[in-house]
Amino acid sequence: MEEVLDLYAKPYDSQEPVVCFDEKSKELRKDAKPVIRGAITKRDYEYVRNGTANVFMTVEPKRGHRTTKATKRRTKKDFAREIRRVSKLPRYVKAKRIHIVLDNLNTHFEKSLIETFGNREAARLMRRIRFHHTPKHASWLNMAEIELSILEKQCLKQRIPDRSVLRAHLKAWQRRRNGQKMQINWKFTKQDARIKFKYGRQK
Repeated sequence: MEEVLDLYAKPYDSQEPVVCFDEKSKELRKDAKPVIRGAITKRDYEYVRNGTANVFMTVEPKRGHRTTKATKRRTKKDFAREIRRVSKLPRYVKAKRIHIVLDNLNTHFEKSLIETFGNREAARLMRRIRFHHTPKHASWLNMAEIELSILEKQCLKQRIPDRSVLRAHLKAWQRRRNGQKMQINWKFTKQDARIKFKYGRQK
């Protein structure tokens, strides 16, 4: 926990950006009856389940930047490919090291990169990436959960029929949030943790 909180307390450094990573499942629902559009759009309450999709979220809290990706599943390969995609983004491609905060989901480890890309490519990626895992049962320390909650309220609450529509909604939401440079103001410190959980030396 303190490792993550120390990371959050550091000033922004473009050479070693801190990003938070998480994902959530989205149920896809198609309209059972045609939508009637006009001055007032009419949509029947009935829907048809159309499977699920996974949404990856990577957010850079101190710079107000996030990137999303919709996939069919959230397997080890999906995770590995998303980590590689993020590492190649223009804003990170020249970074010396990318610090990624994430929870302990069984896919969230270097092993996923090795199984997907092989030892050589995984090693190349990990030279620029460092994973920082939140403690078990403490995923609330991952600021990506905050951003996913906002995404749910602002974008995902509506009925979305398939992944192509989901991607379009994500792209529009991401563009708007990044344009506003919405940051996350994290206030929970290492000292707060020692007081709350009653451990260590308290000053």
